[in-house]
Amino acid sequence: MPVTMQPAEIAVELPDPVEAEVETDENQFDEFLDLLKALIRQPSVVGAEHAFFRVLQRELEERGAKVTWYEGLLVAQGNNPDSCHFSSHIDRHGLICTGPNEFQFAAFVSGKRTDLLGTDVDQEIKLTLMNRFENTPVLAYEPWSGAYRGKGLIDNAYICEYRNNLIFEVEGLEHLVAGTPVGFSDKLKVEEGLLSGQLDNVLTAAMLVHLFSLGYQGTAFFTAEEECGGSWRYLLEWYRRFGKSTNQLYVLDTSPYRNREEADKQLVTLRNRDEHAEFHVETTQNLARLCQQLDISFGFKDHYIEQLNQQRVGSGQSRQPLGRTELGRICANANGLVHGTTLQIPTTGYHTMNETASIAASRAFLTLLRHIEINALNGP
Repeated sequence: MPVTMQPAEIAVELPDPVEAEVETDENQFDEFLDLLKALIRQPSVVGAEHAFFRVLQRELEERGAKVTWYEGLLVAQGNNPDSCHFSSHIDRHGLICTGPNEFQFAAFVSGKRTDLLGTDVDQEIKLTLMNRFENTPVLAYEPWSGAYRGKGLIDNAYICEYRNNLIFEVEGLEHLVAGTPVGFSDKLKVEEGLLSGQLDNVLTAAMLVHLFSLGYQGTAFFTAEEECGGSWRYLLEWYRRFGKSTNQLYVLDTSPYRNREEADKQLVTLRNRDEHAEFHVETTQNLARLCQQLDISFGFKDHYIEQLNQQRVGSGQSRQPLGRTELGRICANANGLVHGTTLQIPTTGYHTMNETASIAASRAFLTLLRHIEINALNGP
């Protein structure tokens, strides 16, 4: 059976942010922050991730990893690649030029979410996005080389009355041709014990790169197109290509909460399942036990959502779904070949330019990743 402890039952006292700063830093957290600051400035729009793969390749090879490219997937391996498997998607939300001074949400274009195919997204989502990025600075780049093509500012957004598509207009990028990706200009903000920016999912991708600085010898996967629901195919194809099987795949990501108070009830977020599938029970239970051993507070996202839905009964509000993850899609389609669990960092401001995670949670996350590898090398 899945782990059944409720978040309130297993929460431990969170470390004081000031005390955390003066502890012996075995994880070289300052070096990690330097890496994150550099990576977050490099655009990686969903469907146009090749340029970011090139950046990752350089950073990984400088840290001694063997790097191999596949379609939609970058694989970095140490000297003991079968010991541990971590995965992190590297695409971020952005725009794609689709005509003269016409830009559309990249995840919708890459995911073929359109009226014509009957796969369009809800109108409510379009309205939310239409207002979310007003006056946001952006930059355009060549999708393969990453060469800079100019900067601009989103100055208008509307829903086309003929196509029912969400359209953005960008001041300063009128010269671009269709197919050019446009990322949101970003810079990491570090203040009051918090990290803020477009963190999903450069935050955990940077952690995987940093692990190789700390001597990681396992395998790290970096996947494309997660934001449009395509990344699971690339990762599952890798396992099928080599006939490899595992129940120890750990998929890393950020996890949204409504406010800082709710996010800070745990340092890391686990899951028993998502909308698509149940995760590997033993792997999930072992991860929960490891959190307890390390005094890292954790909560289960599926329990959290179930509690929210219980509170909504009789209120007229719709039920919140369990959410969809890369791992859930893999488990649902792998026929038992690949299984595992998820490990996520609790954040607020999900899918905005100010998604925020606590430094305490980020430190705990790095510590947990390192101990997962240690346990894997030592065996049961």
